[in-house]
Formats: sequence, structure tokens, C-alpha cells
Amino acid sequence: MTSVEIKYCVPCGLLNPAIETQTRLLNEFGQELDSVTLIPGHGGVFIVTADGETIWEKGVHGADLDLELIVDAINDRLLSEA
Repeated sequence: MTSVEIKYCVPCGLLNPAIETQTRLLNEFGQELDSVTLIPGHGGVFIVTADGETIWEKGVHGADLDLELIVDAINDRLLSEA
């Protein structure tokens, strides 16, 4: 099983994209995931990790949230566990 963490910048107003990401992952994978945790941060951060491995990071993977890339990466991870 996989645990996902979404660290997001509170002052930047990134709560809504974090919730959108969390909701999408739960809708896509449901009980296949151990957890999808939101972690408040600062400094413009928006990082999605799965079991400690970075899946998507604002600035590294672009400024616009790429939910398809995140979903595909989590899907690949779950398939490799099966």
C-alpha cells in the first residue's frame, strides 16, 4: 500500500489545489492507498510524495498543477506493488 503526502503553502493560497489533488487521488484509487495527507507549509511549496519519493514538485515540474502526471505516477507505483 502507498501513503501520499501533499505539502502546500498556506500563505500562497495553495490549500484548494492540495484538496483537489487529495480528492482526485481518493476518487481514483480509494482504498488502494493507505493515506493521502495534507501538510501545511510556507515558502511557495507544493510537493506531492508517495512513500517519501517526490512525485510532483512546483517549480521542478512546472508552475501549473499536473494532476494527470500525479495520478499516472501513483497508478504506476500501485501496479508495481501488485
